[in-house]
Amino acid sequence: MKTYKSYLHILLAAGLLGLGACKTSINTPAPSRGTADFSRYISVGNSLTAGFADGGLYLEGQQNSYPSIIAAQMQKVGGGTFTQPLFNANQANGSGYLKLTGFNADGTPKTQQVQPAAVRDQITIPGFGNVVLFTKYTGDLNNYGVPGIKLQQITFAPYGNLNGYFERLLPGNSPTNTTTYLDFVTAKPYTFFTDWLGNNDALLYATSGGAGDVLTDKAVFSQLYNLSITKLTSSGQKGAVATIPDVTSVPYFNTVTVGAILAAVQKANPAAKALYINALNSDGSHSARVATAADLIILTFPTSMIGQPVAAAGGLPYGVTPLTPIDDKYVLDQGEVALTQDYVNAYNTTIKSVASSKGLAIFDAYTFLNNVKAHGLVVDGVNLSSAYISGGIFSLDGIHLTPRGYAVVANEFIKAINKQYNASIPLANVSSYRGVKFPGNNN
Repeated sequence: MKTYKSYLHILLAAGLLGLGACKTSINTPAPSRGTADFSRYISVGNSLTAGFADGGLYLEGQQNSYPSIIAAQMQKVGGGTFTQPLFNANQANGSGYLKLTGFNADGTPKTQQVQPAAVRDQITIPGFGNVVLFTKYTGDLNNYGVPGIKLQQITFAPYGNLNGYFERLLPGNSPTNTTTYLDFVTAKPYTFFTDWLGNNDALLYATSGGAGDVLTDKAVFSQLYNLSITKLTSSGQKGAVATIPDVTSVPYFNTVTVGAILAAVQKANPAAKALYINALNSDGSHSARVATAADLIILTFPTSMIGQPVAAAGGLPYGVTPLTPIDDKYVLDQGEVALTQDYVNAYNTTIKSVASSKGLAIFDAYTFLNNVKAHGLVVDGVNLSSAYISGGIFSLDGIHLTPRGYAVVANEFIKAINKQYNASIPLANVSSYRGVKFPGNNN
């Protein structure tokens, strides 16, 4: 007679066999280029494309640009060499950038400006102003990212004299350049492209608090986007484009808040009732009014100015009276937010329409980054968010990305490419890229 122990052994053995028979298999598609050709991939865009980070363009940022990450993954499905206009080791600090040195007692970060190492000269262009010139780059080129460029400027022939980052890539010296950006990026044959132009057509207005730039006319944007995509696809090239993010999704506009500043003021002066800003009116004029949570203070606002006597107003404290409102350049007020979002939505409608008409892949950065702001993101077991510094995605300037953030964006482009072209480019390992670099930590 079999013992209870014997039956137990039989049951355990049967159970283990059953588990083995029902083992779940995960089918990972073999890497494939699908219907696309990645043998010469080029990237078109602005500072985000160039790898700009921490308020500057420097070697480590360039090396971790999202196009370089995409290209590395494309090489697993037959993609070709991807060459960037890197600063050399002696110029590694590039245009200079911010680094985190610690935190104040109240938890606010302390940063230090790293001095530039790639400036060769400065030139004054009549009617424009001073232009910083960087060390020239010569050689092959796949990453055409130019910090500061707007879609509005891609056909402007003198632009190669007005932007030192673009001038650096051109063979001529400012002020002799006449090659347009669109002609420059399409001069050599290519088989695939990514395009993330258009951000600065809204962003530069927003970061100036609506005071230092203008939004590109919607019709002009549409005309130029159609022109650029038509030229980029003129020989049957395939590609991927990205929409323009909502400016309110980045920490540059969400870190220094009206509520936090007012609370600090009231701690020192309980009688203070409100902050005042110089805000946009419906007729386009500006006037002082009480600030609300819907008004966005920019990250670089010097909060030490609050409460300081304003001589021109008889010594009244800055920011806390209607006669001494916070300057427009420090605030993207509620009206300016609405105006910017209206233009961005129009730009994105154009981008999606034109890209769809050409059969291009679309990375909807607007929706993606708004979702990250609302819900956060978990990638490769790493918790990410749009929070300043701690979120891991945005660099110290609050607009551009960390290497980890660029890896996230690269993967979103890859997902869109895979879907549109029936490809299976492997995703990058986001956890292998760093977020904000903390003092004494190289990871």
